[in-house]
Amino acid sequence: MKKLVIRILIALVVLLILGVLAVSFFLDGIVKRGIETVGPMLTKVDVKLDAVSLSILSGSGKIKGLVVGNPEGFKTPSAIQVGKASLSLLPGSVLGDKVIIKSILVEAPEITFETDLRANNLSKILANLQETTGGGSASGTNQTKANQSKANRKLEVDDFLISGGRIHVSLTTLGGKSATVPLPEVHLTGLGQGPDGITAAELTKRVIQAIEKEAVQASSSVVADLAKDATGLTKDASKTATDAASKLGLGGLLKKK
Repeated sequence: MKKLVIRILIALVVLLILGVLAVSFFLDGIVKRGIETVGPMLTKVDVKLDAVSLSILSGSGKIKGLVVGNPEGFKTPSAIQVGKASLSLLPGSVLGDKVIIKSILVEAPEITFETDLRANNLSKILANLQETTGGGSASGTNQTKANQSKANRKLEVDDFLISGGRIHVSLTTLGGKSATVPLPEVHLTGLGQGPDGITAAELTKRVIQAIEKEAVQASSSVVADLAKDATGLTKDASKTATDAASKLGLGGLLKKK
């Protein structure tokens, strides 16, 4: 009887190990498909991801090659490109009501800030997010409801850091003139630590809002230089750009000193 119990316990341990390995094996693909499915649903732009690597045992993970496209009407290829990012989560929380992510580190992202000094691509993505998450009809296909359920999964992110990034400022008003400036460090903490948590959509909005704020501030330092270097810019076009810059909070930067 004792030997039988031991054999049963050994079999259960083996099955448990195999189950964990199976979950780890399929989890990467599930997360990748989830990001590429829910991302476009929320932002209304293409979202592509090269690879995901997650370990349910250690709670660590990495993503590679994340590309967030631009809304319709914008000319640059993408809004955000992330070569690699890493995260650390509480393994046991994956099966709970709220996934607890201890840290997310996004390294050296490439941000494109395309603007005509009246609107910009990042604010349009934020507007899309607001439209898709700000309410609406409860009707829809089962697949759409399933995707919305994934997007509304509760999260907690204790520490979110973006470092070493660059902003590519593209001014369509000035014939597509562009310049590159450093992206200041973006550091968000304590996201979703209350009982309600934070959804993926809310997290995305917070991150893009922070990036857009830095992009607007950073672009103000290069608009004047780009305007001076622009060739073939008429007085009317210059005045239009200056008026629009004032509305955007960049007023006076296109005026020659």
